[in-house]
Amino acid sequence: MGRRAAAVDLQAEDRVVLEGWAQRRKTAQALAMRARIVLKGADGVSATATASEMKICLQTVGKWRRRYAERGVDGLLDEPRPGQPRKITDADVERVLRLTLESKPKAATHWSTREMAKTSGINQTAVSRIWRAFSLAPHRAETFKRAIVHRQGARYRGTLHEPSGARSGPLCR
Repeated sequence: MGRRAAAVDLQAEDRVVLEGWAQRRKTAQALAMRARIVLKGADGVSATATASEMKICLQTVGKWRRRYAERGVDGLLDEPRPGQPRKITDADVERVLRLTLESKPKAATHWSTREMAKTSGINQTAVSRIWRAFSLAPHRAETFKRAIVHRQGARYRGTLHEPSGARSGPLCR
């Protein structure tokens, strides 16, 4: 015989929270599934019937019922993932964005990742990732300026370059 699924003793306020998670459209589907598992257990549906009805593994039903019995509603939420915690704070990101958008470096027309890294105190890769995440490209001008290139010769006084790189005809005067 296998292990028995944990008995589900559901409090009234927990039922309201779990039903909200199970029915709300914006709830993450994994969390909604966990809420449905616990609700079915509280309604007296067996673990086997719950697993076959929801097309999930019997061990999954047992796991989430056990987690609810041990920790309550908080046990159904995702646990922190393993790995190194963030080193760059939201304040650091905000400072980089503010400097990028509201100021210019000394003796330059726009920020480079290296210059921003020196100024903000974080590394160049982090600056690059922040800019990429917010679709910032300080090296690209917001407006296009047409440049007239002068050529020597009696017939061609200048050529107008278009933004696409294609040239229009010669300007004769």
